[in-house]
Amino acid sequence: MSQGKIKKLVSERGFGFIEGSQGDLFFHTSEVQGVSFDALREGQDVEYTAGQNKGRPCATSVRVTALAS
Repeated sequence: MSQGKIKKLVSERGFGFIEGSQGDLFFHTSEVQGVSFDALREGQDVEYTAGQNKGRPCATSVRVTALAS
């Protein structure tokens, strides 16, 4: 799994972006595991799997690894 930080959340639309070694990746609320999407905060450390959605890179299996500082 890759590691990164939540860069931006768009809560009202149910998606966000993770800043990681592959650049910024889109993720959807349905890919968040272990916590609810509403519990996420910008700056939190996460791990994820890089995948594809409609031919574009995205993050899947997103899990929080640490609280935002």
